[in-house]
Amino acid sequence: MSTRLVCSECVKKQEEIYRLREEIKRLKAKLRRQEQKTKDGYFGSSTPSSQKPIKENTKNTKPNKNGGAKNGHTGNGRPSYTDKTADHIEHIDCDEQICPDCQIELKNMAERERSILGVKELKVKKILYKLQRCRCPLCKRVFSAKAPEVLPKFLLNNELLTHVVAEHYVDGIPMGLLEQKLNINNGTLFHAMHHLAKLFKDVPERLIHDYRKTLVKFADESSWRNDGDNGYAWLFSTLKIRIYRIRATRSASVAAEVLGNKPLPGVLVVDRYGGYNKAPCDIQYCYEHLRRPIEDLLKEFPKSEEIRDFVNKVVPLLTQAMGLRSQNISDDQFYKKASQLKANIINEMSKPAKHAGIQNIQSIFQEYSHRLYHWVDNRNIPAENNYSERGLRRLVISRKISFGSQSDKGAKTREILMTVLHTLQKQYPNDYRNKFKICLTQLALNPKLDPYTFLFSNDTS
Repeated sequence: MSTRLVCSECVKKQEEIYRLREEIKRLKAKLRRQEQKTKDGYFGSSTPSSQKPIKENTKNTKPNKNGGAKNGHTGNGRPSYTDKTADHIEHIDCDEQICPDCQIELKNMAERERSILGVKELKVKKILYKLQRCRCPLCKRVFSAKAPEVLPKFLLNNELLTHVVAEHYVDGIPMGLLEQKLNINNGTLFHAMHHLAKLFKDVPERLIHDYRKTLVKFADESSWRNDGDNGYAWLFSTLKIRIYRIRATRSASVAAEVLGNKPLPGVLVVDRYGGYNKAPCDIQYCYEHLRRPIEDLLKEFPKSEEIRDFVNKVVPLLTQAMGLRSQNISDDQFYKKASQLKANIINEMSKPAKHAGIQNIQSIFQEYSHRLYHWVDNRNIPAENNYSERGLRRLVISRKISFGSQSDKGAKTREILMTVLHTLQKQYPNDYRNKFKICLTQLALNPKLDPYTFLFSNDTS
């Protein structure tokens, strides 16, 4: 029986090979994570667009697909307006009243209608009001006429105020551009906005009271700079209310400021940020913020079959849950499908897993199950927080253009006027500007008028 001799040097070399292989494997994983972080940012696919180091151009997935309707489609043609649908009706007479050939007076026929779209440019006019003053010859009391459609001590009349506040705080037009278009110094415009905010300073607190009573509430936050310092803009919303808060902190104190500490009815839909954990009501986590880290697992470990199988099963379930309430199905069908989806998600999250990444995701669904399935029992509760994110979008665009607020006073003015205007827009989407202008007119006539009572109905749920 022969004895095989083992070379000690060979053993050392083989151990070194094993060590180097593990080192290469570890460095490749580290490099892959670093490349992913460089591409998507520190928080992976959940990184806000403002903090992504590299933003890729939109990929044209169908380069050869032509837009428009298919060949043979008859189309709808140019729309025509009626006396009821037209915003303005104008009768235009013919230039000729006598036939140039026959020299005979023309006879009227039925009018021909032509529907067009037009716009009248807002032109700032310098108006001088000469207000009559009268005095009683007996008591010597002096009476003076009031300037119409203008608030006391304001330079801008109500129509111009409404235009500026809606353009800047709703449509996101920079104040510098409004200065150029209106030929008014931006200092004058900002001064008017600050004074306007004082008239509505009590309205947000009244809207917070209504917000707390609603059964489905939303909340989200985004970065916001104030006077060069980092801060955050918060949005607390319902389908009819939008409350903005601009603060230097992202702590739970801001959420407590709006939500309070007494038990509230309904459900608050949020992402998994811990600042909402002490909310005095039930919480529904956003599935989109749960889907992203699941998809990131496959990006980080593309060769893992266990992760690929997990992602391919779980991601479609979360996607279906988010889109279920928008399907044109009856309530009975909705709740039946919702219960089945919940059972499937729980089943996937209960399966034994070897990979630590999968275990981490499963622990979230197991530990916070009481915050994940409110949408199953109530169709009005979404499984995602897209509503809040869309509500913050205009503010995010303003941040990218103006780099935030320039002072604490400016931030306060913005949060008051955005709260009033955006809530008004949700309740009167086609007439909010006119409603705001009428409120200013009534305030000019009666300074003691309560803007909240005038602007907002009792039903703001």
